[in-house]
Amino acid sequence: MAVKIKNRHRLKEREVKELTNELKTRFHGDFFDSKATFDVGSLEEFTVLLIDDSIDFIMHNNQLVFTLQGLNKYQPSTNFVVVDMGAVVFITKGADVMAPGITDADPLIQKNDLVWICDEKHRKPLVVGVALMTGEEMKTKKPGKAVKTLHYVGDRLWMLTH
Repeated sequence: MAVKIKNRHRLKEREVKELTNELKTRFHGDFFDSKATFDVGSLEEFTVLLIDDSIDFIMHNNQLVFTLQGLNKYQPSTNFVVVDMGAVVFITKGADVMAPGITDADPLIQKNDLVWICDEKHRKPLVVGVALMTGEEMKTKKPGKAVKTLHYVGDRLWMLTH
């Protein structure tokens, strides 16, 4: 499905370097080929970053956030939260992630970090969100919300890009 990106323009080399350094720092990895093209634009209410014409990131509070498509493509090995299968039905409808449903989490996650959630069986990204507690607190099943959901399978951004 072709989507209409408004105000689309190519990023300058300096901007690309800043973004790649930010991602390298937050997710401890190199994600891009040096020949990749980086464009930014608007898709309805979302500011999106396209890498080689693929919507792999959105901007949220001036931070770069993986889209689910981007997570599947780049497969970062940090900032993950694993939930039990019982939680999947709720979080794929947009619910925030509750700590008792978490079976594992990256112990380096700090409060307010951007994280991605997958299920324990398939390990496929289902949700992108903001950590409301540390990874260690999530693993000890401290009661309450652990992750505020930003983007999930089936939301408007997902529907616009699939």
